[in-house]
Amino acid sequence: MPDKPKYYLTTPIYYTNGLPHIGHTYSTIVCDTIRRYKRMRGFDVVMTTGTDEHGVNVERSAQKAGIPESEYVAKMAAEWRKLWDELGLQADEFVRTTDLKHAHTVQWLFKLCRENGFIYPGHYTGQYCIYDNAYVDVKPGEPCPDCGRPTETVTEANFYFKLSAFQKPLLDFYKKNPNFIQPEARRNEILSFVEGGLRDLSITRTSIRWGIPVPGEEKHVFYVWFDALSAYLTAVGGPNYAQRGYWPADLHLVGKEIIRFHAVYWPAFLMAAMLPLPKQIWAHGWLLMDSSKMSKSKGNVVRPRPIVDVLGMDALRYYLLRETVFGQDGNFSYDALIQRYNSDLANGLGNLASRTAALIEKFFAAKIPKPDAFAPQDEALAKETQSAIAEVLEHYETLKYSHALEKIWSVISAADRYLTSEQPWAGGNSDAEQERRAAVLWTTAELLRVVISLTHPVLPDCTAKVWTVLGQPGKISAQDLGGLSWGQLAPGTALEKSQPLFPRIDKKEAQERMEAMENEEQNAASPVAAITSAGAATSGTSVTSAATAAAASPATTGAGAAAATPAASEKITIDDFTKVEMRVGQIKTAERIVGADKLLKLTVDIGTEIRQICAGIAQFYEPEKLIGRKVAVVVNLAPRKLRGVESNGMIVAAAVGPDGRPVLAGFPDEDVEVGARLR
Repeated sequence: MPDKPKYYLTTPIYYTNGLPHIGHTYSTIVCDTIRRYKRMRGFDVVMTTGTDEHGVNVERSAQKAGIPESEYVAKMAAEWRKLWDELGLQADEFVRTTDLKHAHTVQWLFKLCRENGFIYPGHYTGQYCIYDNAYVDVKPGEPCPDCGRPTETVTEANFYFKLSAFQKPLLDFYKKNPNFIQPEARRNEILSFVEGGLRDLSITRTSIRWGIPVPGEEKHVFYVWFDALSAYLTAVGGPNYAQRGYWPADLHLVGKEIIRFHAVYWPAFLMAAMLPLPKQIWAHGWLLMDSSKMSKSKGNVVRPRPIVDVLGMDALRYYLLRETVFGQDGNFSYDALIQRYNSDLANGLGNLASRTAALIEKFFAAKIPKPDAFAPQDEALAKETQSAIAEVLEHYETLKYSHALEKIWSVISAADRYLTSEQPWAGGNSDAEQERRAAVLWTTAELLRVVISLTHPVLPDCTAKVWTVLGQPGKISAQDLGGLSWGQLAPGTALEKSQPLFPRIDKKEAQERMEAMENEEQNAASPVAAITSAGAATSGTSVTSAATAAAASPATTGAGAAAATPAASEKITIDDFTKVEMRVGQIKTAERIVGADKLLKLTVDIGTEIRQICAGIAQFYEPEKLIGRKVAVVVNLAPRKLRGVESNGMIVAAAVGPDGRPVLAGFPDEDVEVGARLR
């Protein structure tokens, strides 16, 4: 038997300064889907993921936590690996950049580049963004042009890589390999960057100690990108990569914010070392929450565990791959997630599978019936399904998952219409009626077999269950998608007992459960959570109390977020009072929150920044009439979340009348500067 063709793909090597959110999960799900698909097309596939554990951010986080860097990254790497295992996203190789074998790869690559004349010693003074782990071309005091956060002035001895020598080689390579960078928008971005001129790149640091040392130059440690990118080689043998035969990588899958490092620096390093270049780099878009990229610093991350605990992993996989056109930004919302679950999974695939199995069990003793003849409508459905096979496989090849799933679900919808029209549950049991029923249910069962085979790379758990219910031999994951065609379902095959795949759920209840679990997870007291959540209360746009209508009556909002008002006789000291920081804010935008009758989402200028704040005043104030209004804002509350919306602050209001109607505190007759401190 001939050897299978090899296929090697990688996720990003994830930075260990935080725990995974669904943005990271999305990247890993896509890679896992490619791996499953390629194996069903006969490839010997290796998928690599891992953790990037060096750099100044890690060093500082460990210092802040009061533990050694090695202990910090070990805990973090364990959490990442544990989550991928829980979610069924087990990569074939998991690389930690603190592994000794990885250090050998980095030092070997450096040696090759240096021997070939592309590395030289020097000094550097410039602005460094510790969040992106990159030197940036801005003046001292200016923010990072990519993420907008503060930069630091760094002066240090280092080694330079002659990136400038690779401008023409890279452009020639891009021209010869037009599909090397995908999608087209990212390719154009990189072409513009390289055509604008390349400057030599610092690849070592001397101002930090947490990193892989440069051999013979131990005061230097490798810059994080020279270090992390080399992990792709480490996973498949490092210096001995040729023995395993998986390099060069067929696909590096990355987020669009790191495309430059992968499409410019990485191929230049490999060219300098005279090593084979990867075949393709695909940059996907961001998952957005309220039109903003998810990030720990912004406090708007969504964790995968609560979603999986409530809806199941297949539901999360389906939603992310169906809702987002791969390569473009996508928007996450609990509302859309639950809508997809109920309409596409519960009412769609789940309902088709349960109805088909139940009808075959009832009318044919749980055995696939043998059709004697087919009607034109049977043949039309067969033709539509056969045509869909080629279209779906083509979409998989080009990573168009949203289109692939849309096509599959159009076949499922056609099957539902077919069953509704044919009504195999109706009528009697005469020979003619039973013959017709046999043709209808065989056709439906065969369509279901084809559908779950096509869907398996995306929905591995539920499709494996349906495969078993249909009594099919072997594992569904071992089926050859290249040989999939209509007409392969054997009559007489005994069905297994079916179970509901996707029970319908109540949208409000499911959302509340997921949000409650999200809050619990983000506030978890585990050692790693304590390390990573330090300082979260003051970073970015996190969520505060929805009880912004009045601090004295938090219960009116249903949030239970603010502390109860002290009794009238209870006294506080001036020190207690000064802990509360209140400032004058001006409302810039106001809108209602879908599904929350009492809440408004506001953006408020507090002088130093624009804050997002939830306010429980929707029943008393029209959003458009609040624009421009100056209000009193508590700006130093701990962040909270409500109904999936991030908030950071509290609008001060009086509770008026027996129903506690909120009346906003403000400054109608005074020209008060925005940002002024209330004392």
